[in-house]
Amino acid sequence: MDLQWSDADRAFRDEVRSFLDQRLTPELRRTGLLMTSVYADHEASMAWQAILHERRWAAPSWPVEYGGCDWTLTQHYIFSRESTLAGAPSLSPMGIRMVAHAIIKYGTDAHKEYFLPRILTGEVVFCQGYSEPEAGSDLAALSMAAVVDGDDLVCTGSKIWTTHAAEANWMFALVRTSRRERKQQGITFILIDMTSPGITIRPLVMTSGEQIQNQVFFDEVRVPKANVIGEIDDGWTVAKYLLEFERGGGAVSPGLQVMAEEIGRAAKDQPGPGGGRLADDDAFMRKLADARIRAEVLEVLEYRALAAVVQGRNPGAASSMLKILGTELSQALTELALEAAGPRGRAYQPHGTAPGGPIAEFDPPGDGYLTGAPWQAVAPLRYFNDRAGSIYAGSNEIQRNILAKAALGL
Repeated sequence: MDLQWSDADRAFRDEVRSFLDQRLTPELRRTGLLMTSVYADHEASMAWQAILHERRWAAPSWPVEYGGCDWTLTQHYIFSRESTLAGAPSLSPMGIRMVAHAIIKYGTDAHKEYFLPRILTGEVVFCQGYSEPEAGSDLAALSMAAVVDGDDLVCTGSKIWTTHAAEANWMFALVRTSRRERKQQGITFILIDMTSPGITIRPLVMTSGEQIQNQVFFDEVRVPKANVIGEIDDGWTVAKYLLEFERGGGAVSPGLQVMAEEIGRAAKDQPGPGGGRLADDDAFMRKLADARIRAEVLEVLEYRALAAVVQGRNPGAASSMLKILGTELSQALTELALEAAGPRGRAYQPHGTAPGGPIAEFDPPGDGYLTGAPWQAVAPLRYFNDRAGSIYAGSNEIQRNILAKAALGL
């Protein structure tokens, strides 16, 4: 695989950098650099999406006819990398990176005409209704009922760990429409208007103190059958396709490389266990070097997966591998960041960060005082949020089972 950039690639990189310099405001840049999880502040995320959409860069991996970019594989990767290096806030993945691909492949013309342009403009914001209290990584065990009643499906049950449910006006969900021999059968993929009568949202407070995720309750919520993506009882086919975009096909290695560099710079100024600099501690620097090597390996593997997405193919089993490598490396780096932050990183100071949701029951000091640098305030919140990385989107144990079956034939 040729990883050398051509003159045209370098010219495109310069174009992206110029755009970011001009349109990425200091406020948006601060939001991106001080994110405490994979989710940016919702308002900042939508503001940045509007700027990207104006340039037609909001959804570069979509087919061109729906608003995507006619970029080469290298250009896709350059854009992702330069955006991360510049500190751009992340966009919500639920619409652009996830359900949009399901709509493009399995949706009707009416679905595409209505949802795709509105996802781009931010008029439609999606959340994901997959997990339930008794169905997490074993997603096929879901039980939220959807009973056919004329032209509607009447939905009763609940979904949990629903990110940004309070900010979203639509949900894509998996519901149980029948009981079959295999639990993967009888599941339907539907789009639910979050303003429908019978929906109640209860925020969940995470260990970081943020209210990003929620439990959503459905009490006989009527959803038109026209909102089904694919076929009734065959939603598992759609879900499997979409999950591969959730687990892989993006580029997380640039952000992890940036985090490793930040930790390396901080280590030059932070005290080490022996009284000298942390950068002089061999044990710490060996762990950081190992993380840097893993980030470079991940970059090459992501490049391969991105090639599949750009060519109109789904990442396949490689998405499970990328999910494992990316989340476990992120956990390792957040552990190192917390170690580098030292005693000043132990203080709970969310007011020095840009969290992905409201902070529950926290009264910041009136003068905004921080015990250390902003990165030391970010470190513990990133650490707590990243503990969930190996669980969400299907636990890493599940991903290893998928690889054993799909790639090794076990």
